[in-house]
Amino acid sequence: MVSASIIGTLHSLDQDVTLWLNSLSTPWTDSMWTMFSDKSFWIPTYIICVYFLFKRLGWKIALIVLASCGLAFAACDQFSNLVKHAVLRLRPSYSFRMLNGGLNLLESRGGFYGFFSAHAANAYAVAMCLIIGFRNDNTHTYNAFCKWALAWAMLISISRIFVGKHYLGDVIVGAMIGITFGYFIGIIARYLVQHYVDKVPFTGLTAIINKKLPTIQEEPSPSGSPSNP
Repeated sequence: MVSASIIGTLHSLDQDVTLWLNSLSTPWTDSMWTMFSDKSFWIPTYIICVYFLFKRLGWKIALIVLASCGLAFAACDQFSNLVKHAVLRLRPSYSFRMLNGGLNLLESRGGFYGFFSAHAANAYAVAMCLIIGFRNDNTHTYNAFCKWALAWAMLISISRIFVGKHYLGDVIVGAMIGITFGYFIGIIARYLVQHYVDKVPFTGLTAIINKKLPTIQEEPSPSGSPSNP
């Protein structure tokens, strides 16, 4: 009973905050959020990322990074569907309270259930895989790209609130899951690159180090001549 009461309170709070955020709309911002929410709008961005992956990393590493992005995307998408049908939390577009409260719905209502946001999870998962993937290039820092990738994922995520498809809680949980999936899959991809492409000797740190391990050279004996066995 206590847990149900807490969940009910959190759900009501989530509805109130989502309604307030969703109400911060103008004709111009409505067009912007609808555009950001549309997957096809980001196709040129994906093409640019793929181009620089092959240009900076080479085709072998680029293919591994792209595979990690695809795997993270698919894992988040399928996990989202599993959770949605387990939790059965209706989208704001199917909630009488949200609709009566003036929900600004800019897209079709979508499927019945919305916890958690697959858009947010997928965006953050791909962003994490790309950030980790570009770290295979030691000639650039990619700090600007890291900031841009996270900002891109955030824009996609919060657009789902403004188009009326998700609660704020759906987006936050989706982002956390996407970051988690993307991080671990990206780290596995980095291990594959370092172990099978860069030929870094196997150690427990192979997956996360940024540079190759130094080779250990034998120190000369104090006499200056090789020591006897």
